[in-house]
Amino acid sequence: MAEQLSFDLPAKPVLGRDDFFVSPANALAVAMIDSPQTWPGGKLVLTGPGGAGKTHLTHVWAAQTGAQILAAVDLSRQEIPLLAQGPVAVEDVPDIASDAPAQNALFHLHNLLMAQGQRLLMTGRLAPNLWNLSLPDLQSRVQGAAHITLDAPDDKLLAAVLAKLFADRQITPKPDVIPYLLHRMDRSFLDATRIVERLDRAALAQGRTLSRRLASESLEADDTND
Repeated sequence: MAEQLSFDLPAKPVLGRDDFFVSPANALAVAMIDSPQTWPGGKLVLTGPGGAGKTHLTHVWAAQTGAQILAAVDLSRQEIPLLAQGPVAVEDVPDIASDAPAQNALFHLHNLLMAQGQRLLMTGRLAPNLWNLSLPDLQSRVQGAAHITLDAPDDKLLAAVLAKLFADRQITPKPDVIPYLLHRMDRSFLDATRIVERLDRAALAQGRTLSRRLASESLEADDTND
């Protein structure tokens, strides 16, 4: 069968509160995001592996509070006093471990937010004591924040993540596809993302509905090529 022309269109993630599936693996993190008034000292560190839902929960919190969201690497280019007038989420803080200007900006932002009774959400993959920020005063303040982690996914959560990733790409797989994938994939969000991208390409290239047979053929072909 000749392959059809396919276009690598970007997925459109849906980041609303109702689109976030709550399971035992993330229930505590969701509860903390939903109640920022309970954060000790007005700050929270949210950690977890790639694709665990940190960005989704950050957007949920920002929608609820009117917070601004910034990548840590962009902080040195911001007007910090202006930014500190409302709640702020800073993503991927470990990325600035050797970036002195960005660390100084985050330190200044932290102090202004705390002085003004605002809220600060910071994210990263590893626990904050492993962020190795070169500015000791900033590292100590990060470690002084309440810390919540998104745990590895259970089957219900991983199934929901797969369904959401397919929906983001406007794909409706056959009902037996996700149960099949759960028994074939690594227990990680990154592998879920990788598999959905792979199956999307295969379905587009072959002009076929995403069925268990197509999933099996695609995964077996990839295993052979590895």
